[in-house]
Amino acid sequence: MQRVAFLLRLRQGSEEAYDKAHAEVWPEMLALLKRAGISEYSIFRRDQLLFLSMRVENFDEVWARIEADPVNTRWQQAMAPYFAPLDPLRPGERFPMMHEVFYMP
Repeated sequence: MQRVAFLLRLRQGSEEAYDKAHAEVWPEMLALLKRAGISEYSIFRRDQLLFLSMRVENFDEVWARIEADPVNTRWQQAMAPYFAPLDPLRPGERFPMMHEVFYMP
């Protein structure tokens, strides 16, 4: 399994609503994430900065399956108002990906 992590940023003032939405993630969205091949998915927040990490077999393949699903389309529409721009993406990136430099199992 591949471990991946990336960053996102919230709009100032949306932190509480974002946290509440993620305390009540739709069951069909959770099922989609699992069905697509994501496990051990975590989101950490410090003020407006989000750090997301997950385990996947192949991130690009998994995310392509998620993006193609109408449940994800609805979820992304619901979440879009919470997000603020972050650093520009590098070529081929869907998100600003982090590079793992250390891991202690």
